[in-house]
Amino acid sequence: MNIILLSLIMTLVMSVNACQSPTPPEQTVPQEQTTPADLSPLKLSVPVTEDWVYSGKPSFTIHAENPNAVPVMAEAKVKITTDAKVAVVTITDSAEIAANGKKDIVITTTDPLEPGIYRATCSVNGKVARSAFNFAVDPDKIVSAPNKQADYDEFWQTAKDQLAAIDMGVNMIELPAKSSATRKVYMVELNSVPDGLTGEPVVIRGYYCEPQDGQKHPVIMHFYGYDTQHTKAKVSCPSGSSSSYAEFYLSHRGQYINNRPESSREPDGLGDLDNTYDDWFSYHFGDKDSYYYRGAYMDCVQAVRFMATRETSDMTKLFAEGSSQGGALTYAAAALSDYPFSAIAANVAFLGDFDEAQKTGGLAVELAKDCRGSMTDEEMIVFFSYFDTKNLATRISCPVLASSGLQDNVCPPRTNIVPFNNLQTPKEDKEYIIAPEMGHDYPAGWNGKMMKLFKDKM
Repeated sequence: MNIILLSLIMTLVMSVNACQSPTPPEQTVPQEQTTPADLSPLKLSVPVTEDWVYSGKPSFTIHAENPNAVPVMAEAKVKITTDAKVAVVTITDSAEIAANGKKDIVITTTDPLEPGIYRATCSVNGKVARSAFNFAVDPDKIVSAPNKQADYDEFWQTAKDQLAAIDMGVNMIELPAKSSATRKVYMVELNSVPDGLTGEPVVIRGYYCEPQDGQKHPVIMHFYGYDTQHTKAKVSCPSGSSSSYAEFYLSHRGQYINNRPESSREPDGLGDLDNTYDDWFSYHFGDKDSYYYRGAYMDCVQAVRFMATRETSDMTKLFAEGSSQGGALTYAAAALSDYPFSAIAANVAFLGDFDEAQKTGGLAVELAKDCRGSMTDEEMIVFFSYFDTKNLATRISCPVLASSGLQDNVCPPRTNIVPFNNLQTPKEDKEYIIAPEMGHDYPAGWNGKMMKLFKDKM
């Protein structure tokens, strides 16, 4: 009986075991390849490609280096907005970075972007590789139509007629320490238009370099950037070491020579000079007939007229250059002068495309916020249209060299590109330099390019 019972129990156990599922082999659950907390983060950089100027589809390269002894999955992301910070698109891609390896992750938009200035932020695995940098898409096609008012031409003709009726009142003071046998240097005083339709003429000043060989020479007009108010820094005065050009360095009303104490100028016997325009930009803001830049633009015209009175000036070879505010004055001189310019060079020019600039920012917009009073946006746009370089550009047809720093927050690139695109200059006679990483500065080789242009157009 015991043998029979044992046999039955063994048969029952075997039967139960046969009904159970076999134990599966051990399996590995796939893990997402991200950067664990105990690994070092990837080393990231975003090199400049195509000078960050693209046609249609922009493409960005994120360089990633993996310092870890295991591979790491890189999740790359590029967020793109307009220069007015309006979201456009976010593009992503991923790649495995080998242990102790490196890789370039190239991300391109699926669809082409409209012509314009954009802003990109690149990141990998949540770490920013490069933040909020500007790039351009088809900059030669960026358009902002002129918004000249119906009386625009009449407005500037009235200003020029007012200037023509004023006695120039030339006063030339030689600066012996700067002069040479080949070229004398003078501090020159001239009368220019009043700060309005009536009133006394405003005295402006500049440094004038006159060759002494009795021959006629090409003329270069130099215009300054925005001054530092109440500064006591000495205004740089040119020397008489070269006799190739007749040159005038204009200090327009209230700036540079016109606001320096005697100790901050070359000895000229005039005593201290004071700025009466506060911060210049705000002076009579909103009143086009007495606004600061109406007078400043006419100061440029008067300086050119002065050069035309000098026997050593060859006015058939007339050039102008300036940066920032000086770039705007360069455009103004070429647009409003009685004499045609042979070529001009305007670097990172101020005062352009004011209506669109209200969305993108910049120095002009910030200054306008402080002095607009109760003016609406539309009223400001109408007022400023008389002084906007994008409208002045429509009166210019000479050869032009211009430039932008893509990272310029003072005079943002759009405010320079739009006036350039509005020029009447034939395409083959104008050149635009875009410096991809430059802010408000000079692009490499600017002076050399400028002087080559002037020599080529003599």
